[in-house]
Amino acid sequence: AISLQVPFSLSHRSFLPRNVRSLVSSNSQQTINRRTSQGTLIIVHLSSYVYLHQITVVIVTQLLYLFCQKIFIMKLSSLIFTASVFTNAATAFSPAASRSALSVNSGHVSSQRSPTTLSVGTMMGGINIADTMSPRDVYAMEEWATQYGVQKMDGVELYSEDGSDYQLISQTQIPAGSPVVFVPAGMCFSSNAVVDELGADLQQAEQVLVQIDQGTKQRLPLFRLMVKILAEYDKGQESPFYPWLNSLPRQFYNGVSMTNACFDCLPPYAGWLASNERINYGHFAAALRMGYVPLNPNTLNDDEIIKWAYNVALTRFKEVWEPTRQKLIAPMADMLNHSAEPNCEITFDYEGNCNVNTIYDVQPGTPLTISLGDPTNPTPIFAQYGFLPNDCATIFCKAMHLDPIIKYLGIDFKDLLIQTQTGEIAPKVWDIFLYEILQNNDQEAADAFYVACKTNDENAKQGYHDQYFQYTLDALKQHVYKIMADVENLTMKAQSYDLQTHPRVPVIVAHNTLVRDTFTMTASLLEQMG
Repeated sequence: AISLQVPFSLSHRSFLPRNVRSLVSSNSQQTINRRTSQGTLIIVHLSSYVYLHQITVVIVTQLLYLFCQKIFIMKLSSLIFTASVFTNAATAFSPAASRSALSVNSGHVSSQRSPTTLSVGTMMGGINIADTMSPRDVYAMEEWATQYGVQKMDGVELYSEDGSDYQLISQTQIPAGSPVVFVPAGMCFSSNAVVDELGADLQQAEQVLVQIDQGTKQRLPLFRLMVKILAEYDKGQESPFYPWLNSLPRQFYNGVSMTNACFDCLPPYAGWLASNERINYGHFAAALRMGYVPLNPNTLNDDEIIKWAYNVALTRFKEVWEPTRQKLIAPMADMLNHSAEPNCEITFDYEGNCNVNTIYDVQPGTPLTISLGDPTNPTPIFAQYGFLPNDCATIFCKAMHLDPIIKYLGIDFKDLLIQTQTGEIAPKVWDIFLYEILQNNDQEAADAFYVACKTNDENAKQGYHDQYFQYTLDALKQHVYKIMADVENLTMKAQSYDLQTHPRVPVIVAHNTLVRDTFTMTASLLEQMG
């Protein structure tokens, strides 16, 4: 067999053309030495029927492609290719017999061997949180995950269009009800397990947290995950989870990561949600800095590291309620992105194993997706995850000034929506504007309308709407035009910022543009009504 030795990083594999990547990964035997003085060394063993000119094409194509992508970070002089004859292959990973083998029978993922104990990682160097442009070593994480029992159905691959945002896609057709990813319990982060691991130290920190704000009691599972991530971060290359930590994004665009200048460019509802996450993070950090949890002082004093750990926990957890409530993170399963119409669901069995199953038929080339929140109201997703779903059909009516009325009538925000495609207003939006008018002008009528709302007496409600229609219409027009003007000014303010110091401007502008376009259609409909 002919062997090719190439100084090359696993993280660069995603930038190769698919036909080239297949020769250095899936279709050839590989030996990977994870760290050398010149970078990662890949030894690809090609069977003897591969002609030498095919190897040359691979080398040239690889060089040109890497150069064009500007990721050729090693000196050109160090790229020395040698060919030699090997009779036996070596491997830097565990022998094949010790790995968890994936077999798919009738659409089922089964494990012939599922290791549950992690050993200390061998990768050198810490995680540079400050360098937001640092590449995510996702494919090294994939190798690590496979080694320790994580399984994917054949045809399910990690994919990225830009080398920054990754997701799982299927290259084959998968029927509904098929298991596509399995993560053993030993690979998962569990908020309940953190309690057992840190004991009294964690309990003292949690007591401080609840004293700071009673509302944080419901968010203790998130706090525990954040502490666990920080504890593993402190271990650096000694952490068995280092490959996963090193594959995570360094930069986030959600409310926690926004500055006061960002909040100043958001409409009231989005600004309220985003700032609440920032406030909650502040409480978490303050409780940590009391010193009860044994973390490195340098970590505790670095706001960016704590914020990064908070964001990792906030954006990657899955909450379960049986047998007890807890939040969990499953490496590899956390690579599924959001969709308003997800084709997969994530579940955890009573042993703590994570299972990802399809809920609809999945066609080749389709991303595997889950739901990260209510698809009818994308603003909470924007505040928590830092992106705006491109398939949202509705948005909140932005009537934050009527929040006391909304609570008094017992209406949920998800019922106070406007259609993004038509501008049509949900009936309960009309209800809250009418109730404000009645409250200010006729308390007896307001009380009767309140009873009609609480008893779902649609006939009585309609009678009041007919009687006060013009007043309600005028109030809605005033609200809609005010939001349109506010959003326009906020967008102009955001666009005046320097993207280097305010990298979250694009997602803020996208959010405001969606609001402006939707409310423009709403204004047109209201004008047609009178």
